[in-house]
Amino acid sequence: MATSAEITIDTDDGAMPAFEAIPDSEPRGAIVVIQEAFGVTTHICDVAVRLADDGWRAVAPSFFHREGSPIFAYDDLASVIPVIGRLDADGTRTDLEAALDYLGTANEETGVVGFCMGGTLSFYAATLRPLGAAVTFYGGGVEKGRFGLPSLIELAPSLQSPWLGCYADKDANISVDSVERLREAATHSVVATEVVRYEDADHGFHCDDRPNVFHPSAAHDAWQRTLSWFDHHLGV
Repeated sequence: MATSAEITIDTDDGAMPAFEAIPDSEPRGAIVVIQEAFGVTTHICDVAVRLADDGWRAVAPSFFHREGSPIFAYDDLASVIPVIGRLDADGTRTDLEAALDYLGTANEETGVVGFCMGGTLSFYAATLRPLGAAVTFYGGGVEKGRFGLPSLIELAPSLQSPWLGCYADKDANISVDSVERLREAATHSVVATEVVRYEDADHGFHCDDRPNVFHPSAAHDAWQRTLSWFDHHLGV
């Protein structure tokens, strides 16, 4: 049974609150869980606990710490949009580096997984260091960059970490064509990459706290692929 705690991580821009989950035995490695656009929600904390139950030490930092680390309701996009709009490349890199450094594990024993905006940032993290593995769930910015970053298609050839992308065909903001372009661009990197599309799923399909978009079969398949990706690549 995993144990969990609220912690803080020191960054160049002050203390960053985070949720940490630790397995009851020696961790197999460590994984950064990158939040949804709605903050470090109960779903994101649950993902960290699931990873710890599978043997990984997991930490979910608040990338909104400069805003007071708010957590938004899933139907409160009016409050979410301006906060996301204030994210920038320097700040997100600062926070990613701080979270990775906090874990203190070797790059090859460290992974990252992100959801929604976190999916974008997990992809970016995979270009910063040769991590053991990275996973993106429906991360945006595929054709047009976000947070002051280049698009994922532009970043793809510079991937340093084996990367798995899980996308939904019914996602109104991420077209199938752009996902296929990302798949092709990722093949020009020096690491293993894979893209999986879910024909009947929508954006947010993994989040069981959102019954309007949660897709049980897609969520289960994507999660099993995520665990397998980490099993195969982390520490290798």
